[in-house]
Amino acid sequence: MNYYIASDHAGFALKGRIVFRLGKKYDFFDLGVFTDERVDYPKIAIDISKKVASEKGALGVLVCGTGNGMSIVANKVKGARAAVIYDGFTAKMARQHNNANIACLGARNIAEQVAVALVKDFLE
Repeated sequence: MNYYIASDHAGFALKGRIVFRLGKKYDFFDLGVFTDERVDYPKIAIDISKKVASEKGALGVLVCGTGNGMSIVANKVKGARAAVIYDGFTAKMARQHNNANIACLGARNIAEQVAVALVKDFLE
């Protein structure tokens, strides 16, 4: 199973912490960004959504300021089912009941420790 992760400039630092903390258990394909320079998030969301949608069983994580922007764009890609997650319940239910294959997180409204736990809940 492949795990993809990407962010915009607002989510860059949190994405790095997620990869650092969970990278030993989940071999993430980091699709960027690789600096905190301002970027437009739609291209990033579309790129990861196409990857996830084209591979059976693949899962993705998108991080932006609130998670909403990435989710809106990701859901425009056929086969992508993105959900904004903000607690353990939404992370688990997104997978179990909504068959989500992409988790979207907000770096401006979720602490690092919580974000790491949410990604772990979503991927498991």
